[in-house]
Amino acid sequence: MRKNRKGIILAGGIGSRLHPLTQVISKQLLPVFDKPMIYYPLSTLMLAGIKQIAIITTPQDLPKFKKLLRSGKQWGLKFSYIVQKKPNGIAEAFILAKNFIKDSPSCLILGDNIYHGNNLSNILKEADEDKENSTIFTYQVKDPERFGVINLDKKGKPVKIVEKPKAPKSNLAITGLYFFPKDVVFRAKNLKPSKRGELEITDLNQSYLSDKKLKVKNLNRGFTWMDTGTFDSLLEASNFISLVQNRQNTIVACPEEIAYGNKWINKSDVKRVAKLMQSAYGQYLKSFIR
Repeated sequence: MRKNRKGIILAGGIGSRLHPLTQVISKQLLPVFDKPMIYYPLSTLMLAGIKQIAIITTPQDLPKFKKLLRSGKQWGLKFSYIVQKKPNGIAEAFILAKNFIKDSPSCLILGDNIYHGNNLSNILKEADEDKENSTIFTYQVKDPERFGVINLDKKGKPVKIVEKPKAPKSNLAITGLYFFPKDVVFRAKNLKPSKRGELEITDLNQSYLSDKKLKVKNLNRGFTWMDTGTFDSLLEASNFISLVQNRQNTIVACPEEIAYGNKWINKSDVKRVAKLMQSAYGQYLKSFIR
């Protein structure tokens, strides 16, 4: 019997690129238009059908995340909280979460990454169904030298991952969403720290590529991917969410709506949350259960 995939949201670090905003609060608790940033990666995991989720964060921010997200039961989820005392690379998340993952496949998403697009749920569920291989998601960018990029051969198969290339041969940036099979903890433990002393997610992905176990899904023009780690990108993300929601009369990354659509909660559960909110968000909750 195949085990259900477990999700991890990496919400640690000090957010130095956003100082002074992040000197007293986690970056992932900052607002992106009308909701906390962490709602966006959380919703992505929920769209993939993942119900058991670990949030990795700093000792000082842990109480704030617990206050906001609680146990997850209100959305039909089950949250675990893991402390990261010092950031030692993205791949360290799997070592920290080893007792949470156990022998299940997993999915890691960075807490400042936002994904939006039609049929996103279908693409995520396709990745979830493949329990034997790892899957990464790429996005075409104009400045690939800022990212880890994937080089493809003439048939579109991945051949090499290059971190921040000086002379890029590809403009396909690797985004902050990764699906891995159950051996990821073993592989992460066997990584050697990079020159900057971190366990690199690029090296972890490269290990799967070397074993021909890496799948690549490109998020094309119908999708938007944003990394909200700078002042400009944070503002851009808020403006984008505002535009989409006001034009389409919807809410992007609404955990209650996703949970209700997945039949993890019922109308009474949504009504209970809506009563506590006197905002446009609360009004939206009431609207989709009428």
